[in-house]
Amino acid sequence: MTNGCGAPAQGGTIEVSTTETVLEGKVLSSGTPVGGAFVRLLDSTGEFTAEVVTSPEGDFRFFAAPGSWTVRALHRSGNGQADVSASGPGVHAVEIAVA
Repeated sequence: MTNGCGAPAQGGTIEVSTTETVLEGKVLSSGTPVGGAFVRLLDSTGEFTAEVVTSPEGDFRFFAAPGSWTVRALHRSGNGQADVSASGPGVHAVEIAVA
């Protein structure tokens, strides 16, 4: 199932192979999950790479290459970002607070 923009629905659990690099996390505002936030993936030069919308529980997920990434959340309650160093395959947890 997709969310209308071609991205898979966010949230739930997935199986990750030993060769995949996944940036997965949650957007929070004052500790409360933020659904409907736009989450952007930027490469190490700051260039836009992808965007998804968080699930009602604030979850998001990107499949990416190993490297340095910025994950930026935009929502009517505020904006926030986190830098992630995904050194290799596996799930790399990201939490973004918006204010």
